[in-house]
Amino acid sequence: MANDPTHQFLVQKIVPIEIGGIDFSFTNASLFMVATVGAASAFLYFSTASRGLIPNRMQSVAEMSYEFIASMLREGAGSAGMKFFPMVFSLFMFVLTANLLGMVPYFFTVTSQIIVTFALALFVIGTVLVYGFYKHGLHFLQLFVPSGVPGALLPLVVAIEVISFLSRPISLSVRLFANMLAGHITLKVFAGFVASLGTMGALGIGGAVLPLIMTVALTGLEFLVAFLQAYVFAVLTCMYLNDAIHPGGH
Repeated sequence: MANDPTHQFLVQKIVPIEIGGIDFSFTNASLFMVATVGAASAFLYFSTASRGLIPNRMQSVAEMSYEFIASMLREGAGSAGMKFFPMVFSLFMFVLTANLLGMVPYFFTVTSQIIVTFALALFVIGTVLVYGFYKHGLHFLQLFVPSGVPGALLPLVVAIEVISFLSRPISLSVRLFANMLAGHITLKVFAGFVASLGTMGALGIGGAVLPLIMTVALTGLEFLVAFLQAYVFAVLTCMYLNDAIHPGGH
């Protein structure tokens, strides 16, 4: 079981809780979601507590993160989108921190769970729908009616736009989940090769050199993927929010 590359994704109960036949147990996934929120909050609080005119390294990273998401949101949704900055920034920091915590050996990667990523995606799409109808009423439905489409093709185009919109939470969640899952499985497999070959004496140790190099390279790649997936999630969130703010703008 220790060499099973999928064992690291197993959700295990820490505190069993059942209310009315519904399982509310506190699991390792719950623990690391709490740890993710705590780690991200602690970093932002302690890095900005001094508010120095000449920022130290931690404060610089926090300020760069702030400006990075702010500029992304302005470019993706315009100045009107800045009202959603707390939401987009929180999502970015949660996904990034969860991805980085998952790189620590024996830690649990919450973003490798489809239920977690799908819940985040539903939150984004739900926000788009609620704000779109609240701000624009039925005019929000213009999102599904591109301008300049011939009347004969309009039903087909509207159907395609609706299907495309409904597929957004699926693509948004599966992209993050699949990348984290595949990366960690690959990393575990190569690390397993190193451990197995290392027990076979001098010849095995010599043969473990290549898998070891691959493991180191994949570890570096996974850190890059951890940031890129948080970035992609935030970028797509900005694009979807733009549809809620400017439903007739595409």
